[in-house]
Amino acid sequence: MGQVLSAPYSNAAKKMLLLGSGELGKEVIIEAQRLGVETIAVDRYANAPAMHVAHRSYVTNMLDGEEIRRIIEQEKPDLIVPEIEAIATATLVELEQEGYRVIPTANATRLTMDREGIRRLASETLDLPTAKYEFADSLEQLKEAVAVIGTPCVIKPLMSSSGKGQSVCKTPADMEHCWTLAMEGGRAKKTRVIIEEFIPFESEITLLTVRSVSGTTYCQPIGHIQKDGDYIESWQPHHITADQIAEAQHIAKTVTDALGGYGLYGVELFVTQNGIIFSEVSPRPHDTGLVTLATQDLSEFALHVRAILGFPIPSIRLLTPGASATVKADRESDKYSLHGVDEALSEPNTQVRLFGKPETKVGRRMAVALSTANDVDTARVQAKAAAAKITVQYE
Repeated sequence: MGQVLSAPYSNAAKKMLLLGSGELGKEVIIEAQRLGVETIAVDRYANAPAMHVAHRSYVTNMLDGEEIRRIIEQEKPDLIVPEIEAIATATLVELEQEGYRVIPTANATRLTMDREGIRRLASETLDLPTAKYEFADSLEQLKEAVAVIGTPCVIKPLMSSSGKGQSVCKTPADMEHCWTLAMEGGRAKKTRVIIEEFIPFESEITLLTVRSVSGTTYCQPIGHIQKDGDYIESWQPHHITADQIAEAQHIAKTVTDALGGYGLYGVELFVTQNGIIFSEVSPRPHDTGLVTLATQDLSEFALHVRAILGFPIPSIRLLTPGASATVKADRESDKYSLHGVDEALSEPNTQVRLFGKPETKVGRRMAVALSTANDVDTARVQAKAAAAKITVQYE
């Protein structure tokens, strides 16, 4: 007999507990509820986007293993779905050993939420092409590492999200400033950083890779532009050669096979003159994949939910070229409003998503514009024009 689903709140309900409740988690919960799943959202702050649509929610310190365990033992979910980087992963490993199901696996969550773990796996264990790298636990070690890697180089905290704490060290004179940024932007109070060779790439892509009962399937490559490590626009499909696609899929399959489990992975890659180079992997829907809400028959969120519930994914169809562009705040405030949505929606074939976050922060994503067209270039122009018309205003 296949999968059996009941109704939320019933004794036979399938329960999904989300650790992290931002805009990506909100879309995951919406897709889960379409299949009758009972949903619980957990995050470190109240009224997070996914909490608006979940059946229940909890606010707690996501790095407090005892609190995470208390909530999970109280709810007894069928699926624990991590949606952010900074979580008490050691507790998830213990819970999985006790019989709970962590998506995609507790080990995958532990490895990918620590840049050192995933980089060593990709480069040293799997022998995948990556940028040269070093690690440092202090400013003095950072100076030694930069001397080895050379400048320019990229300096990142081991654990952060949306590019926080990431910077390019252009000359040795920048090292102290880069160290300070990494310390301020990192999560989990770790002082360890990764120093990476600066890769001169032709483009950056996200290859959304899905592991399910149907095997491994891939979405069309998504191109994206980042600023300070955080994406500001993405588009699909990003045109690369058939050989480059095969190379990207080989890298994605190698790393996701090693991580295992069911679900969607966001594999970030550099396209260079010397081939495809692995950058990072997220064991969950990827921010650049928001574009799939407009371009595919099944969005990355629908694919993630299908895969983790054990349903087949016989194919993934790209329905139309499309693009996304973000709307960001430029200051911190708990009293804000978004203006210009009507003007944004005057752009052809355009949708917007307002995330409903309770407060703004510098550089925080507050909304996204999604546009489709007959070609990617037109879609990008439309999406950027729409996003530019939406402004964040403060009281």
